[in-house]
Amino acid sequence: MGEISITKLLVVAALIVLVFGTKKLRTLGGDLGSAIKGFKKAMSEDDTAAKKSAEDEVPAEKLSHKE
Repeated sequence: MGEISITKLLVVAALIVLVFGTKKLRTLGGDLGSAIKGFKKAMSEDDTAAKKSAEDEVPAEKLSHKE
């Protein structure tokens, strides 16, 4: 087993294009991109919701130790 060279990567890419076709790969790329956008949007909405709920919480009373 040798190293992966640029020529091997090009051959694999050419075979993938021949098997699936450019239209199918373009559709797959678009679907993958929209999935990543949706994931990032959901993560940012979750972060803002968590920050808002943390700000809305009433702070607990401070307990002091009395002897």
